[in-house]
Amino acid sequence: MRPRPDPAGPGQESVWSYPRPARAEPSAAHIVIAHRGTIVADTRASIRTIETSHPPSYYLPPEAIVPGLLRRAGGTSFCEWKGNAVYWDLVLGDTVLPGVGWSYPDPSRAFAALRDHIAFYAAPFDRCTVDGAVVVPQPGEFYGGWITPDLAGPFKGVPGSRGW
Repeated sequence: MRPRPDPAGPGQESVWSYPRPARAEPSAAHIVIAHRGTIVADTRASIRTIETSHPPSYYLPPEAIVPGLLRRAGGTSFCEWKGNAVYWDLVLGDTVLPGVGWSYPDPSRAFAALRDHIAFYAAPFDRCTVDGAVVVPQPGEFYGGWITPDLAGPFKGVPGSRGW
């Protein structure tokens, strides 16, 4: 069952106009991730992935992430379009945020631009922003999209959206 898209207001884009299958595209949006007073990542050169019903996920180049804060986590997953993902923990002093990021070391040809880039779940961090707008995490336990005020939903991950 396809839900009824929310009306897009001025300056908004509807996630229901995003493509399926997903697409990766360069983004010049200013992405900042902060936790416990530390800037974890800061870039204007990310790659965003967009897919019908999902808010974008932003993949950051390694130079945007403060060196020494990430370590490989256990576990993998598979995306039908991007390939096999690996996960990353954030280690900030005595604080460990497990599995907060993911990447595709050997992505499919269509998503080759994601190689060496890492995306992050917004929920574990104190603050994630896109062009200064505070991010709301995509609902659902698995999804990693970033919801900002310039997006119209509804968003995959809400109760009842499994079949979208």
